[in-house]
Amino acid sequence: MSERLIPYQPMDLAEPAELVAAIRQRRGGQFINLDRMLLHSTPIAEGWNHFVGEIRNNLSLDPKLRELAMCGVAVLNGAEYEFFHHAPPFIEAGGTEGQVKALRLIGQPSFPRALFSDVENDAADLTFQMTRNIQVDSALMRRL
Repeated sequence: MSERLIPYQPMDLAEPAELVAAIRQRRGGQFINLDRMLLHSTPIAEGWNHFVGEIRNNLSLDPKLRELAMCGVAVLNGAEYEFFHHAPPFIEAGGTEGQVKALRLIGQPSFPRALFSDVENDAADLTFQMTRNIQVDSALMRRL
């Protein structure tokens, strides 16, 4: 049985023009491979672009905490591609290289909590719980 792979949409994709322009604007002019796959379905690409745009631009959450959570979810799900894309914004938002390395241990007893503030540790705990257990301690939510 041969495996069929879905090809990426081309980097110079022009249609649907409004959606392509909106994605390029959110990404600073470039597509990433995720965009090129999502663009096989206009409704999915539109929904994703809107959803991610809102998370990136309109949350009151500290960008460092947002990227900490995204890196944590990537680690917990074995999504190296996502970690690769979210570690640089984590550093841009005030994270350190040491914290990036530490995030690879999120949810493990060896996670070096001392490298993170109390609220960052709470965010790491919440990320773990929401990714692995889907049960969240209400007291933890109130602290964030």
